Order: sequence, then C-alpha cells, then structure tokens
Amino acid sequence: MNAFRHLLKAAGGHPPIGTWIMSASPIVAEAVGHAGFDWGVIDMEHTPLDMMEVVHMLQALAATRMVPVVRVPWNDSVMVKRVLDAGATTVLFPFVQSAAEAQRAVAATRYPPEGQRGMAGMSRASKFGTVPHYLTTANRGMGVILQLETPHAVQQLDEIAAVDGVDALFIGPADLSASMGHVGKLTHPEVMDLMSQAVQRAKAAGKPIGTVGGTPETVAQYRAIGFDYVAIGSDLGLLMRASQGALDALRTQEVAHVHSLTAGTKPAEGGY
Repeated sequence: MNAFRHLLKAAGGHPPIGTWIMSASPIVAEAVGHAGFDWGVIDMEHTPLDMMEVVHMLQALAATRMVPVVRVPWNDSVMVKRVLDAGATTVLFPFVQSAAEAQRAVAATRYPPEGQRGMAGMSRASKFGTVPHYLTTANRGMGVILQLETPHAVQQLDEIAAVDGVDALFIGPADLSASMGHVGKLTHPEVMDLMSQAVQRAKAAGKPIGTVGGTPETVAQYRAIGFDYVAIGSDLGLLMRASQGALDALRTQEVAHVHSLTAGTKPAEGGY
C-alpha cells in the first residue's frame, strides 16, 4: 500500500504533521526526518534540486520514519516519470486547475494501460529489477496529491476530486491568498473562508485535504478548520526562525547587561 495513503488512514483523527524540505541538502533532510515529522515534501518547484539530488534526498529519508512526498516543478509527465524511477511513490502536483489536468497528473504516475508512465525495468523504483512483477503491480502503490492554488481551482474542487486515482488534495495558502489580492496575508478572513469551504467540499467528496502554515499558531487555525493533514514551515524556515530567535535573545541580554552596568549594578554571576 502507498505509504502516504496508509499514513492518512492510520491518523485516527489526528492530522499527520509534516514540513517542507527546501534546503536541497540530504544531511538536513535526514536530520529533519529524525525530528519526528510524519511526512515531508521534497520540493523541486522552488528549490535547485536536480534528479540526482532527489535520489540523494530519498536515500537520506529512507533511514527515517518520515514519509516522503516529492513536489514536481509542474504537471509534466516527463519529470514525473523520472521522479518515479528515482524511487518516489507519492507526488504532489502544483497548480492543478481542472479535472483534465488532474487526469493528466494521474496518468503520468501509471504504467499502461491505466496511464502513460514510460516503462523501465532497471530503476531505483524497482530496486534495480529485484522487485518481482514491479511493472504490473507498481500502479497500486502510487500516490497523487493535487495542489489547488487559485479561487478557480477551488471552484473546480468537486470535479477534480472525482478523478479516479486522486488520493488527496492540498491548498496552497500563499498562492491562493495572492491570487485573491491578499499577497502575504495567508490568514486574511476571505482566504480563511475560502479554505474552510474547500475543506467542507473535500470532506463531502470523501477526499483528504491538507495545507501548510508558517507558525504553530497558523497551523492551529488550519487544524481547527478541519484539514486532514498539515505541514509547518520548512527546514530553512525553522532554521531561520530558531537562529533569529537565539540572536534576538542574546542581543536582548547584551542590552540588559549594558543597562545594568550604566546603572551601577553588578551583573548576575553565571556559567556558560
């Protein structure tokens, strides 16, 4: 069974928590995988990852419990074919706008006659030809997540969700808010209202739906809406937030130290 589908079914009402991996670093990906996230997106859309690096990222995450999802740069069957041959089993497709595009995405992940994935007997996906009957069984293990990023896409949600082979939907709040005229305002009331509508319609269609937020507070709002799976930030975002927080804390201590000296008080003793 597909690992991401299994993760969603085993959630038991507790939305699986993931993150984005944007550093393009296998060592960082492996570290984040050991941090305890349930799933993570290896992002090819907004990072400099090439195919060999995707292989390295998948190899790194294989040593962790994190379920990998690869976001391809576009709904391109050639790129999807290469990503699947590299060993990806769940693909996140950005900017899907219609049922026809959803059908094209699903077809790219399936061998004929169900789809148009090019056949290769010798690939990392088949453990270099050692998986018995891989070419005739692989289709069942593929996972497809479609990203809806505009009001038009949300309007088409029912038709998109009805496409056979679509496992889950995903709302991209950054692009959705921008397309609604609220650039950078991911929790604007109008954006939140449309996201809530998308959640209700996805549930009515029987499709899991997820999203991503930059902070625990934002993710808590998304969970309250009813999203089935959520992600918080990215490896780089979490790194930058922790780094800036540590610097701010130290600089605040420096200011307090200077103030204590100028006030004629003795600073408190302490070690490292």
